[in-house]
Amino acid sequence: MNVQIEPSWKEYLQGEFEKPYFQQLTESVRREYSAGACYPPGKLIFNAFNLCPFNEVKVVIIGQDPYHEPGQAHGLSFSVQEGVQFPPSLQNIFKEINNDLGTPIPENGDLSRWAQQGVLLLNATLTVRAHQANSHSALGWQKFTDAAIQALAANREHLVYMLWGGYARSKAYMIDKNRNLVLESVHPSPLSANRGGWFDQHQFSRANNYLIEQGLTPIEW
Repeated sequence: MNVQIEPSWKEYLQGEFEKPYFQQLTESVRREYSAGACYPPGKLIFNAFNLCPFNEVKVVIIGQDPYHEPGQAHGLSFSVQEGVQFPPSLQNIFKEINNDLGTPIPENGDLSRWAQQGVLLLNATLTVRAHQANSHSALGWQKFTDAAIQALAANREHLVYMLWGGYARSKAYMIDKNRNLVLESVHPSPLSANRGGWFDQHQFSRANNYLIEQGLTPIEW
């Protein structure tokens, strides 16, 4: 299949595109988008990959599925399009960055600026039906995104993996903790974060310190 995705990712994931599950997934996604509103816009489904080439990845942040209300999702986990009100999880992310690094809370929640610095903002499921969280979780996306994580785990090292919440932490088995930094915590959503284990973890400074130790440029969070 001729999937429109950034060339370096295409090289590592080409085998997935030829598998029966991916062809079924593609057909299911096309049906869903034809039947009613789905997010993100079709051209942005692979935005996380397109903004962050395989060999430029420094940090991996795993989300579950896209925001499901109009104008929010644009293919990057936890990110919203410019001008959209910050969802609660993103508010808590920015609060923790401010607490950790003193970085001012930004005016917009578009995290493309992170992706362009090497932060792979990967949702496990890349599409969603409008107003219905996790509505595409059974379509087969997770086989594909797991393959992306496994490709990084097999071919790259000295990456920072930020695993927030039980779902993201369930991916830890794929990652060699001796060759990478794995930071695990509760999810930044208020339901979890306000009970403790999100704030004051200093994940963003720890990530940057690790990158510096590897001779890499830290992220401007």
